[in-house]
Order: sequence, then structure tokens, then C-alpha cells
Amino acid sequence: MDLFSQLILVILVTSCLSFQWLFHRVSPWVSPRASPGFLRLADQQKVEWNSRTVSTLHALVVGLFCLYILLFDDAVNEDPVWGDPTLVKINVGMTTGYLISDLLLIFYYWKAIGDKFFVIHHLAALYAYYYVLRQGMLPYFANFRLLAEFSTPCVNQRWFFEVLGYPKSSRPNIANGMAMALVFFLVRIAVMPLYYSRMWSVYGTEAFYRVPLEGRAAWIISSVSLDVMNVMWMHKIARGCYKVMCSARRHKVETQENGKTD
Repeated sequence: MDLFSQLILVILVTSCLSFQWLFHRVSPWVSPRASPGFLRLADQQKVEWNSRTVSTLHALVVGLFCLYILLFDDAVNEDPVWGDPTLVKINVGMTTGYLISDLLLIFYYWKAIGDKFFVIHHLAALYAYYYVLRQGMLPYFANFRLLAEFSTPCVNQRWFFEVLGYPKSSRPNIANGMAMALVFFLVRIAVMPLYYSRMWSVYGTEAFYRVPLEGRAAWIISSVSLDVMNVMWMHKIARGCYKVMCSARRHKVETQENGKTD
């Protein structure tokens, strides 16, 4: 194993242990000080709270690093299949450590945060990232998938508002819901044509056939699997956002009518 591969392994393990530490130590200490409502939650809700806090932190760190690579890493952008994967490997290494940590927590606290779709999502991502970390292939596409992390903070914030008892028609909830739907659509749905057009542009090239058959299978299967789940989640988010907006509109009309009556 060369020196850089050893470094990536250290980053992966450090990432996994760090997110475990954030879950077990940091979030339980910070959360009640940041939000006193944390203390009123049931034990299973506290488990999910800590999990989502860690998830938000991971999303912000990895998402910003991903955006930097997309904007400034010319080697990866010019050769999406075999471009220099140094920065991408570091980012993917951090994400892989987080995914392993989260899977361990999901299985251990299954009654609180168990979700078969998250297990499938994590395994599909790990399946693809294995080839990135091992052989340095497809760095552009691996990094591009991490854009999706930008939608995570709003998704988690929606859950925080819910367990803290914020009405669905409250302004913070509505604002977050609209932001969540917009960001989720932009980074997971709207970017699909760009992602798959870039995939099509390298299909059949020499660089494409240099990728082993199992690597191509991992790339295509994981991409399609993740995007099928993204479309399903987008549908649920859009329906939820529509219901909240309708509820808020009805509440506003009722308030106006009651005001006229008085």
C-alpha cells in the first residue's frame, strides 16, 4: 500500500471515529444548551436528534469541499473518468467514514433510527466509493454525487422543528420547508441531466473501457439506484410542502374571516 493510500485509510478511520465521538459526546452536550427542548424528548428521539446533528455537520463539510472541487479542480473536470483523484479521494474518504459510522448507529439503534431505504442508500454509495478509493476511477462522478449533501441540513431541520412542537403552519417551518424542497430539487433532481449527459459523453471512449466491468456496473447501478430513491423522496417532499402551504393558506383565510366576524 503506497503512502497516499495509507493516508486515505487514516482519513477514513479518523472520520468514522470522529463522527461516533460527535454522536456520543458532542451532540448530547451541545444540544440541550443550544435547544432546551432537547431535554423533553424521549430517548429514541434523542438518538435520532444526535444522528441528524452529526448528519448536518457532515453534509456541510463534505458539500462545501465537493463544491470547491467542482469549481477549481481542473484535472477532474477535464478528465472525469481518470483525472487526478487526490482531492476527491480525501472527500470520499471522509464520506465513507461517515457512512460506515452511520450504518453502525442505524443497526445498533434500529428501533429509533432504523430505515431500510437509508441502509440501501448507504450500501449503494459505499459500493461505488470502494472503486474510487481503491483505483481512483470516476473522480468527477463520485464527487458530483456529493452535491446532494446540500439538501441534508434543511431535511434535518424539518425534523427538529417537528419534535420541538413547531406548528406546520409556523413561519419557520414553512420557510424551511420551501427551502428544503427547492434545494433538494436543485442538487438532486435538476442536476440529473447534467450528470447523465456527462456520463453519456464518456460512454464508449477509451477511458470508459479502461474502467473494469465491475467498476462500470458499480457506477451505473449505484447512480440509478440513488436517483430512483431521490425521485421518491422528492415526491414525498413536494407532497408535504404542498400540504403545509394549503394548511397555512386555510389558516390565514379562517383568521381573516374570524377578524371580519368580530
